[in-house]
Amino acid sequence: MANSDRLSGLDASFLHLEHDAATHMHVASCMVFEGPPPSHDELVAHVESRLHLVPRYRQRLAFVPYGQGRPVWVDDPHFNTRYHVQHHALPRPGGEEELKQLAGRAFSQQLDRNKPLWELWLVEGLADGRFALLGKTHHALVDGISGVDITTVLFDLTRDPPATPRPDAPWVPRPLPSDAQLLADALLERTTVPGEIARGLRATLRAPRRVVKKVVEDLAAVGSFTLPGVRGAPSSPLNVRIGPHRRFTWDNEDLERVKAIKNALGGTVNDVVLCTVAGGLGRYLRAHGHPTIDLVLRAMIPVSVRADAERGALGNQVAAVWAGLPVGVTEPLERLELVKGEMEGLKESGQAVGARVLTELTGFAPPTVMAQAARLQAHQRFFNLVVTNVPGPQLPLYVLGRRMEAIYPMVPLAQNQALGIAIMSYDGRISFGLNADFDALPDLELLAGQLSEALEELADAAGLPPLDSPRRRRNGRPAAVVAAT
Repeated sequence: MANSDRLSGLDASFLHLEHDAATHMHVASCMVFEGPPPSHDELVAHVESRLHLVPRYRQRLAFVPYGQGRPVWVDDPHFNTRYHVQHHALPRPGGEEELKQLAGRAFSQQLDRNKPLWELWLVEGLADGRFALLGKTHHALVDGISGVDITTVLFDLTRDPPATPRPDAPWVPRPLPSDAQLLADALLERTTVPGEIARGLRATLRAPRRVVKKVVEDLAAVGSFTLPGVRGAPSSPLNVRIGPHRRFTWDNEDLERVKAIKNALGGTVNDVVLCTVAGGLGRYLRAHGHPTIDLVLRAMIPVSVRADAERGALGNQVAAVWAGLPVGVTEPLERLELVKGEMEGLKESGQAVGARVLTELTGFAPPTVMAQAARLQAHQRFFNLVVTNVPGPQLPLYVLGRRMEAIYPMVPLAQNQALGIAIMSYDGRISFGLNADFDALPDLELLAGQLSEALEELADAAGLPPLDSPRRRRNGRPAAVVAAT
C-alpha cells in the first residue's frame, strides 16, 4: 500500500477531536442558487461526472488494528453516489428561517466513518423557485482554505461549460487491505527513516551552519506560537459545555463597502473583518450583561501553509495563529487600530511558521499520543472561538447552468467552544457564517445583527454614506430566501 494514502498527523488529529457525539469535525456551507432546481437524478449524474477529478471522494477510512498507526484511505467497495447526494424540501414557499433551521440540523449530524466523509443535500422549496445545496466535508479530508479549489467537482464558470473530459476507464475500487496488511504497513513505516528526516540529514551534511540557523529560527517560531496557548484564554459565556445540536445563521454584506472602509481607515480587508467580529461580539456580550472592560477574547485563526504547487490537493495544509479580539473597546477607530497592531505583530512573531513546524511534527507522533493531546485540548481553554476568513472567487459560479447567488460558510465547534465564525467572500459579497451550540446561544440571530451594526459603525467612522438600517441591510441578501420572510 502506498504511504501517500495514510492520513497526515494533522488530518488524523481531527478524528481524535471528534471523540463524542457533541463534536463534529466537518466544514460545511449553505449555497443558494437561482431556480429552477435540478432534479435529484440530474444532480447525482452531475456529481458522478466530476468524481474522477477528486478520487478521495470515493474513499473511506481504514483503521489500523490496535491503534498502531494512523488510518489510511481505501476505496469504498460499496460506494453509492445517491447515499451522499441527498434530496430534501422545505414547505413552499420556504423562507430564510426554514433554510437556516434545516442547515442547523444537517450540520448537527456527524459523518459516517464507514463511508466517504462527505454529503451534499439538495434543498428545494425556496421562494421564487430557487434552491439550496448544503455541503459537508470532514476536516480530515480537506481543509477549509484549499477547499475553495475543490469546488471544481461541482462548479462551472459559465452557464454552458464545455463537457468535462471523461476518464479513460470506469472506476473500479481497489481491493481492501486486510487487518494484517494494515498492521504490517504501519509497523514497517515505524522502522523506516521518514523522507523529510533523510533529506534533512543530507542538508545538514552539505551546509551544517545554515541548517542549525534554520532550526533555531523554527524553534523560536514554535515558542511564539505555543506561548499564548500555554497562557490560556479568558473565561467567557462562549466557552461552555456543548451538545450535539447546532444553530446556523449568517450576515451578508457588500464587499466593496468593506474595501471602502479599508481604503479610508487603513489596514487590510482582514483587519476590517476581525474588527467587525470583535465589535459584534462585544455588543452581544454586553447585551447579556457580561462585563467587557479590558476583555480581549482569543481567536484561533487558521492560516494556509500550502505551497502554490499544492493548491487543489486534498488533505490539510493549514495551521493556526492566536489573535486577540478587543471586544471591550467600544470606539471603532481605536478597536481597528488595536486589531491592525495585533495582526502586524503576528506577522512579525513568526507564529505561522511555528504553527507549520508543529503541523509537520504531528506526523511523527504515535496515534496514542495524538489521541491524548486531543483530549488535553478538550479540557484546556487555549482560545475562545475559531474565526476563519477565506477569500472566494469574485465571479459568478454555476451548477447545471444555475447561478450561485450566495454562499454561507460553516466552521465546526471544538469541545467547550459554543461559537465559530466563518467568513467568505464571493462575487462582490462577504458572508459571515455563524455556527453555534443550539442551547448555549439561543439568540444567535441577535449576534448576526450586531455584526452588521459593528460594520456600519466602521463605515460611519470612515465617512461612508449610511444605509437605510443595519437590519434592512442584512436583509439586502439575494431574493432567493428573502421573498417569503
